[in-house]
Amino acid sequence: MAADKTSIKGLVYAALFGSLTAAGAFIVVPLPPVPMTAQTFFLNVAAILLGGPLAAVSQCIYVMLGVVGIPVFAGGKAGLGVLFGPTGGYLLGFIIAAFAIGLVNRMKKSAGFFWYIFSMFIGMLIIYLLGSLQLSLVAKMSLKKAFAVGVLPFIPGDIIKILLAAIVSSRFKGRIKV
Repeated sequence: MAADKTSIKGLVYAALFGSLTAAGAFIVVPLPPVPMTAQTFFLNVAAILLGGPLAAVSQCIYVMLGVVGIPVFAGGKAGLGVLFGPTGGYLLGFIIAAFAIGLVNRMKKSAGFFWYIFSMFIGMLIIYLLGSLQLSLVAKMSLKKAFAVGVLPFIPGDIIKILLAAIVSSRFKGRIKV
């Protein structure tokens, strides 16, 4: 395949997954204590199927949709100010995590279900770390409190999304060629 054809096809897939991540903000499962959205599910699948660089592009597309005013961020928010607010670290984490998941996944020649889970776990740690740090700084709270409110409630839902994303990725891996 020619490099141009591959890159155009890859960018189309990246745009698709960026849009799916945006749509994932509106797919809400009302689990207590924190409702679960599908954003990180699509991020994880993109990272496994597209690889690190294109998955990062997909999340840049998602973030840019929100920055230009489309209400795709948590709670229907949009605008550049969100990146500098309490949840901006999570959004930056989406981009870096997508890249890292894709890279970690490609480290193993015949990665499968359990390696996908491991890769996605690394990605969630990145999102949690960057999100907690910015939440702590912007909201002027201790890192421990930021972790308690910005990470702990989300862990059960994220475990479910990682498992589902690993299943979906296993089914589609090899069918999507970029």
